[in-house]
Amino acid sequence: MLGNLGDMSKMLEGMQENAAKLQDELASKSFTVKSGGGMIELSMNGKGEVIDLNIDDALLDDKDSLQILLIGAINDANKMVQQNQQQSAMGMLGGLGGMNPFGGNK
Repeated sequence: MLGNLGDMSKMLEGMQENAAKLQDELASKSFTVKSGGGMIELSMNGKGEVIDLNIDDALLDDKDSLQILLIGAINDANKMVQQNQQQSAMGMLGGLGGMNPFGGNK
């Protein structure tokens, strides 16, 4: 029984290391979206943090358009980040060897 606990402990340590590597990978990725024909350009890292934002000066006099375009850019960037996070997490699970917690491999 103790051997099984040791194996489980090693597996959990490996998962923690993989999760830390995944976080580092996500932080190093960058996703850029443009809105309003390029009047707004927004960049997020893979963790969903905004790392850059450019707003065309022409929008500074049109608050309503600025808000709409900014919301659209943020939502688009968030979707890209979420899709990447899901793909990265599935890749990490696939890297655990034959251990699939969601069902057997066929």
